[in-house]
Amino acid sequence: MGEGREFQAGGRPASAGRETALLAFPFQRGMRFRVDVFQETRGYILEVYGVHFELPDLGPIGANGLANPRDFLVPVAWYEDRQAPGGYTVLNKYQGRLFAAKQASSPFNVVAWHGNYTPYKYDLDLFMVINSVAFDHADPSIFTVLTAKSLRPGVAVADFVIFPPRWGVADHTFRPPYYHRNCMSEFMGLIHGSYEAKEEGFLPGGCSLHSAMTPHGPDSDCFDRATEARLEPERVADGTMAFMFESSLNMAVTRWGLTAGSGLDASYSKCWESLRSHFTPDARDAAAPRK
Repeated sequence: MGEGREFQAGGRPASAGRETALLAFPFQRGMRFRVDVFQETRGYILEVYGVHFELPDLGPIGANGLANPRDFLVPVAWYEDRQAPGGYTVLNKYQGRLFAAKQASSPFNVVAWHGNYTPYKYDLDLFMVINSVAFDHADPSIFTVLTAKSLRPGVAVADFVIFPPRWGVADHTFRPPYYHRNCMSEFMGLIHGSYEAKEEGFLPGGCSLHSAMTPHGPDSDCFDRATEARLEPERVADGTMAFMFESSLNMAVTRWGLTAGSGLDASYSKCWESLRSHFTPDARDAAAPRK
């Protein structure tokens, strides 16, 4: 969140001037880059090892949908042939450690290259949303922008998923994200606005982590509103952009993340305390689709 501009070896942004919040910038391994910021700026970074992000397989969706290849932008060819009086500091990461080196000439000196191994960016507002238009929920994988596949078919090392503005029209359905637990770790973040399943206490720049097999779902306020609302077509998540880094691997929070500052919400689980059971085993299944 904020305003900035990025440069990479081989090129600079396809659009001149300042960039705003709703952009994804995947940087490829080995690419040198620099990010200039013009005001207080925050963001989220996901690093994967051994594989690269790619577009998800669309399956029955077919040729068009989700993040379309045409909307990904690559840098305009550009280079620097100059030296700076103070030199340049180049930071590299190897085996989990950061190293610094000084050099006199600009690291942005790639004049030309072969192939398509290049940084790129994507405007999240261009995501073409797929959703249920009858009843029930589709799997949240329909919101996948990019995926880093594992060696097991259908299992990702990491997925980059967004929850953009869209229409909600499902009939006989609890429309918010349903209560669940699964085999994936879910790291949620919020770029701006408020998250549809937890409108209070989850702020832009914040995050939550639900580890694999940990039950979670909408807070009690969201549950009450959704169960009492008339099921008419409605706009969902207007003015917001939440996202998720989902992984088949376990994630751990660092000691610094747990103790630094005052941002930890120690009462996070209280948002579910007022939920109560509505299970009536002898009742008809009112949520079943009409025949």
